[in-house]
Amino acid sequence: MAAPQRRGGGPVSTAQAVTARGRTPALRGPVRYLVLALAVAVALVMVAPFGLLVLNAFKTSADYSTNGPLAWPEAFSLDAFQGYLARVDFPVALANSVLSSTLVAFAAVALALISAYAIGVGRIRSSSAVVAVLLVATMLPHEALIYPLFYLAQATGTINTIWSVVIIFTVFHAAFGTYILASVMGTIPKELLEAAAVDGATRWQILWRVLLPTLRPTLSVLVVFFFIWTWNEFYIPLVLLGSPDSHTIPIALSTLRGQYSIDVTVINAGSLLSLLPTLVFFFLFQRTLSRGVTAGAVK
Repeated sequence: MAAPQRRGGGPVSTAQAVTARGRTPALRGPVRYLVLALAVAVALVMVAPFGLLVLNAFKTSADYSTNGPLAWPEAFSLDAFQGYLARVDFPVALANSVLSSTLVAFAAVALALISAYAIGVGRIRSSSAVVAVLLVATMLPHEALIYPLFYLAQATGTINTIWSVVIIFTVFHAAFGTYILASVMGTIPKELLEAAAVDGATRWQILWRVLLPTLRPTLSVLVVFFFIWTWNEFYIPLVLLGSPDSHTIPIALSTLRGQYSIDVTVINAGSLLSLLPTLVFFFLFQRTLSRGVTAGAVK
């Protein structure tokens, strides 16, 4: 291809051609540094609460009262952690949170997979309306549902047990998962499923051997999300889990607040201990989460 020509007939260099189109390297540098500075500022704003949490968790109550939350600790102390473990049965709360979150994550994904298969691939009339109803159901505030949920748990004998939370959040998250998986299944070519049926595959074989490998990245993302969402739930477990033996981590933290006083350092220590399992879980499945999001973007 011939080089660009000047108006006078001489060739124009590549840098001059780029300059003529308005994309000069001189303008690219400041914009790049500005974007980098904004990204660093946003990262600092997001990390600052966690930094304050760690900072105040290692203070004594007297140090916090004297110097405030922003000061560096006079001496790193474990008194707040000892106070938290003395007032809260942390192993029981941790076991309840891990068990309920794990059960909900996998049960909700399994239920959503079967429901989405019936809606997205099966012959259900008005499947779009069903998906729309599920989407609207996920938007209902928990405060509007707490009374029927409480009486339902009371009638079934699951009140003050983690099974009430497991059943409720399995249904809640399965509705959202059904909406997501049904949308993904709708993008799979029908010819692929028809070819599997012609080869003699049953409906279950099509689900497990054809659709499941394709949906594995999306399923992995849903498992991670459902686990973290269930771990962080507060309002419904606060109402349904009144017994200390059934408390989850967020409910155990809420018991540290007194009627007239609050020990900030103990709450910070408890929050830090409660945050560590979710951080470990996230870092263990970070690659799975990234692969699932990337696979969805590529599709």
